[in-house]
Amino acid sequence: MRHKLGYRKLNRTSEHRKALFKNMLNSLIKYEQIKTTLPKAKELKPQMDKVITLSKRNNLQSKKSLFSELQSKLSVDKLLKTLSPRYEKRKGGYCRVIRAGYRYGDDAPMAIIELVDRNFDAKKIDIKKKIDVTKKETEKDKAKDTEKKTKAKK
Repeated sequence: MRHKLGYRKLNRTSEHRKALFKNMLNSLIKYEQIKTTLPKAKELKPQMDKVITLSKRNNLQSKKSLFSELQSKLSVDKLLKTLSPRYEKRKGGYCRVIRAGYRYGDDAPMAIIELVDRNFDAKKIDIKKKIDVTKKETEKDKAKDTEKKTKAKK
């Protein structure tokens, strides 16, 4: 019988598990949808609900406890400025877990965990940055080429 065993250990040490869920919480806040294994998603859901509920208080103590849990200023700012007003009238159930088949390599059950009423553009945050970086790099390369040509002519 599994009495008083309230969480999945996921074959990890307590420090590893804590770091894993901290990173997954930050990713879920940033992208508002992530794909992971089903047991991890089921364990992440109550933690995410607690974080959003804490951010809805919007006082100094809740900010400090959010930062101590997430250790990311960007995540805390997004929680306080965008997510807490979005879920202001909702009493709970801020995420959903959707089964997404099985992973090819080891046949592990996969799931998508996402925020309810999520912003669909949140997943494209890093893609825009990558395009901007490549444009800047090509402009720098062109500038270097023109400098080399002018030096060669002299």
